[in-house]
Amino acid sequence: MKKSAQVVAVRHVLWLGWKLVILLSLSLCLLALFRLHSPPNYYSSSSSTSPHLDVLRRRGAGSRFAGTPKLAFLFLARRNLPLDFLWGSFFENADAANFSIYIHSEPGFVFDASTTRSRFFYGRQLRNSIQVGWGESSMIEAERLLFAAALEDPANQRFVLLSDSCVPLYNFSYIYSYLMASSRSFVDSFLDAKEGRYNPQMFPVIPKERWRKGSQWIALVRKHAEVVVDDEVVFPAFKKFCKRRPPVDASKGKLNTKLQKQHNCIPDEHFVQTLLSLNELDTELERRTVTYTSWNQSATKMDTKGWHPVTFDYANASPRQIQAIKKINHLYYETEFRTEWCRANLSSVPCFLFARKFSRGAAMRLLSEGVVGRFDASSLLDSTP
Repeated sequence: MKKSAQVVAVRHVLWLGWKLVILLSLSLCLLALFRLHSPPNYYSSSSSTSPHLDVLRRRGAGSRFAGTPKLAFLFLARRNLPLDFLWGSFFENADAANFSIYIHSEPGFVFDASTTRSRFFYGRQLRNSIQVGWGESSMIEAERLLFAAALEDPANQRFVLLSDSCVPLYNFSYIYSYLMASSRSFVDSFLDAKEGRYNPQMFPVIPKERWRKGSQWIALVRKHAEVVVDDEVVFPAFKKFCKRRPPVDASKGKLNTKLQKQHNCIPDEHFVQTLLSLNELDTELERRTVTYTSWNQSATKMDTKGWHPVTFDYANASPRQIQAIKKINHLYYETEFRTEWCRANLSSVPCFLFARKFSRGAAMRLLSEGVVGRFDASSLLDSTP
């Protein structure tokens, strides 16, 4: 009798043990399912993915700034600023209290009297710049470094990202008023119809329905600049899974066909747009860029087509051409069948404040014809820093 009771007790314990195992397994499955369908935590308290972004921990509370707001000009340069003479004239007509300048150049490059024609750029380079490769995640990191540095100044309330070949289409007063009048960021953002750009390995950090594409040349309000800098989840996913396809190499023969089937993801054309969409900020954007680019399609012998920005030279930077750009008041996005009418603070406005890519000769013509201010461009012909 005693032995029978012991057997029953053992079976009871085993039964309870199995029930606990099953219950625990179900709980873990439910937790995994919940986390899979929950949005990622973009504001984790873990350490930054890049030591270069430690500066963000020390920035002030810019959203509560009550003084004169500044417009921060963020230049992403290969080395120097070849159009510094034009920008110098542009800033001469501005109140120094209304703007700030930050430049990401190659590591170690210093802007001083020997490297730039304009005093406005003296010492404005970042001290923590990195080596940047076109079409690589380092481009995003350089942009984030610029925004992080500018966020250190609480007076900076608007931020515009520019290349070293960008030119202003209006004077400072107009551009400042245009951007300050709007509570929205200007971010070219649209659905990406090309299946090859999105890498399924990004899921669940980046669901496909949140994948966006657009121009990297953006103008952000401070709140959105903070989102770009504070992100510690989306950027690592881009760094790992969003990579440029190897260029066509004739020496590889048929292997090119296989290589060209790889995901061809250009990080800077997707990162900010996708990040803001993941944070459900689409409704806080004017979904267009304020920087004009003229695109030209080319094809290689491998029948792979690509779009390349047209460079404006002296001949095609005429007043008529510039006026045509300034008259554009709407854009059409084929992938969304969407017409974007250009507005700022509910008012109809020209779409573009800046344009690229401009040669030195084209920039001289803009100056001599008074687009950004009175200046004698001929004085530059004999001065090369």
